[in-house]
Amino acid sequence: MQTPNITPAAPTNPFALALASSGITELLAQLDRELIGLAPVKQRIRDIAALLLVDKLRTERGFSAGAPSLHMCFSGNPGTGKTTVALRMAAILHSLGYIRKGHLIAVTRDDLVGQYIGHTAPKTKEVLKKAMGGVLFIDEAYYLYRPENERDYGQEAIEILLQVMENNRDDLVVILAGYKYRMDRFFESNPGMSSRIAHHIDFPDYGVDELAQIADLMLETMQYHFDDDARRVFADYLERRMAQPHFANARSVRNALDRARLRHASRLMQDPASVADDLSLTTITAPDLLASRVFTKQNPQTDAKEKAAC
Repeated sequence: MQTPNITPAAPTNPFALALASSGITELLAQLDRELIGLAPVKQRIRDIAALLLVDKLRTERGFSAGAPSLHMCFSGNPGTGKTTVALRMAAILHSLGYIRKGHLIAVTRDDLVGQYIGHTAPKTKEVLKKAMGGVLFIDEAYYLYRPENERDYGQEAIEILLQVMENNRDDLVVILAGYKYRMDRFFESNPGMSSRIAHHIDFPDYGVDELAQIADLMLETMQYHFDDDARRVFADYLERRMAQPHFANARSVRNALDRARLRHASRLMQDPASVADDLSLTTITAPDLLASRVFTKQNPQTDAKEKAAC
């Protein structure tokens, strides 16, 4: 007897229907695919998306609590996915109709602050003009404020930002990012900025297993893979590298893989027995990793900058 095809019932929950029609379901799924771990961050993004979706439904019914404040702070160590999440956040806000364009402009202090009187205001306003209708992502935002330097013009940029964040919050979302302890001090010194940030999201460091999964994803994208010995060596590499200064999570993983690819290429070139088949061209082996200074340098006096380059 042939089993009939059964089509899953369409969602009847009005909120599920609104979610399905908003286009953000795939964006959230993409975030899950792109980023390993970060469960608290992903849940917070889903919570914000749910709030905005419900606000949109309330507005359609005539209920309104005013335009929501969407300015955010992403705090965490380098390489924890802050920029990637900011990009997906811009797409989600655009899909829900909270920003017109959905683009992201990423800047640092140098893009906003001038070096002489009269230089900062036009620089900051030009950046804001480009960011309107989208998201302005300011990395290491605490460098805008340098009270120890009397001739610093960062405060002027902050004052312009504060004004625009308040007056144009229906057309621009600002995301400040950086190390948590420095962002906390920045907000203590700038209560006006702190009061305009509605969402504070902490990005945790990755564990060894998560970093190994990130490495696998990166290798898959580049069409490489570890053999069994290399996989074990890379887990050891991660343990050692995480104990050294200037470790930058996924960023350090990418740097390690780039250097492994260099050693892989050199090994193939120098070995007379090398064969240019698919397996050889795509397999990272243990020697490609063991040549790293993380393994070869045992001197505790090794310069920190040299370690960071491994």
